[in-house]
This record gives sequence, structure tokens and C-alpha cells, in this order.
Amino acid sequence: MSKLKIAIQKSGRLSDDSIKLFKECGIKFEVGKSKLKSTSRNFPADFLFLRDDDIPGYVEDGVADVGIVGENVLVEYGKDVDNVKALGFSKCRLSLAVPREVDYPGVQYFEGKSIATSYPNLLQKYLDENGVKAHIHVISGSVEIAPGIGLAEGVCDIVSTGGTLLSNGLKEVETIFRSEALMVANKSLSAEKKALLDRILFRIDAVQKAQNHKYVLLNAPNEKIDEIIKVMPGMRSPTITPLAQEGWSSIHSVLKESDFWENIETMRAAGAEGILVIPIEKMIS
Repeated sequence: MSKLKIAIQKSGRLSDDSIKLFKECGIKFEVGKSKLKSTSRNFPADFLFLRDDDIPGYVEDGVADVGIVGENVLVEYGKDVDNVKALGFSKCRLSLAVPREVDYPGVQYFEGKSIATSYPNLLQKYLDENGVKAHIHVISGSVEIAPGIGLAEGVCDIVSTGGTLLSNGLKEVETIFRSEALMVANKSLSAEKKALLDRILFRIDAVQKAQNHKYVLLNAPNEKIDEIIKVMPGMRSPTITPLAQEGWSSIHSVLKESDFWENIETMRAAGAEGILVIPIEKMIS
């Protein structure tokens, strides 16, 4: 039987989020700092723990069948793989930053200046689009230190919270690319491996839908039921169960979390009481 070879980042936030996703999908495998490979105990899959910027190439070459990678890395390296699914986590941005004391006038500030980055292709594309000619100094790590040691007048680096920039005396001035985690696949997967991938995608969909929905229970006077269910229709329709107290019923429904917060005051105004909001572990349509 074939196994699906899945590449994930070996350390860092993207690694943690990827491992958490597969665990929520019920796929069990061992994780350790020194591990480079792990075989799932309950799903036909091997997990490969790799450097994030190596993953697109390994997937393109077929060393891995599937990988989870940041969109910024995928676009930067331009490998020929299938973009299977946007996963919605590990969101960040690629931004230009300059020393805090600089009175920044706009992107033309970088004309003729040197910019340190690990993402030369994305940066060059942005500069070309804005008609700016600058020298790109490519370094593989510790980009934020470049202005402080006189290596560059600015940097272009990944930003999540901005704390690292601030701690190095920099300020964010331009966002050039927004990124999130993507699942990518080799373009020549066998039918058997495509079927395995479809099984994983089915599980991911169930987990992601559950994260965005809540199970809501409340008690309401019978004469207010029609008014309340207009704002909590659920997946198909709510479940309504009579209570022991005459004239009252319990209403159960699954709502998008955003819909719940938008309509909670309407429900309460209509007489809803004893409202419970319960997380959903999996949700299958």
C-alpha cells in the first residue's frame, strides 16, 4: 500500500501549526527536535521534517508528495507544484522597514539605497512595480541587524507582530506581500496518493468548519420561537424541544461564530435565556 510523504517545517511557528492541524485530523505520529522522519501509526503517511525553503523543491521533485509551506516561500522560489489549499494559519506579511529615526517619505526613499532581505525575488518585483532601483543585499538570516552594522539602509523581512523590528530599532513602512500557510502537492501524484490526499483534505475541512462554528443552546418562550430562529437558522434548521415548564422550549442550533455575535442581542431581546455556546470539535456537512 502506498504512503503519502508529507513535508512540514522542522521547527518554528509554521511547524507547530502544521503538527496541530494533523493531530486535530486524528493522524498520529511522533514529533521530536532530532527527528527528520516520522511514520503515522494510524494513517498511511510518512512525515518529513525539513527547512521551510526546501519544501517547495522537494515537492516539485517528488521527494515529498505534499507539503505545508508559507505562501511567501512558495512564491519566492517559484517551484512548479499544485497549490491545493489555503490553510488560514501562520499568517504574516513581508514588509520593508527602516531605522526608527528616519523621516520616511514613501517608497522612493529606497531609490539608490541598499536593502537587506532573504526574499530577493519578491522584493525585486515590488521595486519594479513602483519604479524604484535599489541594491538588494541577500542574506539568509538576522536581516534586522543589517542597518545597525551599516550593511543596508533598510530591510525587507517577514513580520508577524512587529516586535523583532522594534527591538532592533526599526519601523515597518511598507507591506509588500501577505502570506499564510498553503498545502501544495506534486503535480504527478498517482491515483492512489491523490485518494489519500483527498482523505486528508476531507478531515481538514471538517476541522476548519468546526473552528468557525459554535453549537448554541438556549431556552425561549414558545411565542418567541419563530422570531428567534430567524436569526439562528443553523445548518438546516434548529432543533426545538419542549421543556418541562409549560410554554417554554429549548432551541439547539449550529451557528457561525460571527453570526452568533451579530445576533445575540436580538435573541436576548426576544426572550432567550440560559444561552450556552459550545465549541465543536469536528463538523461534517
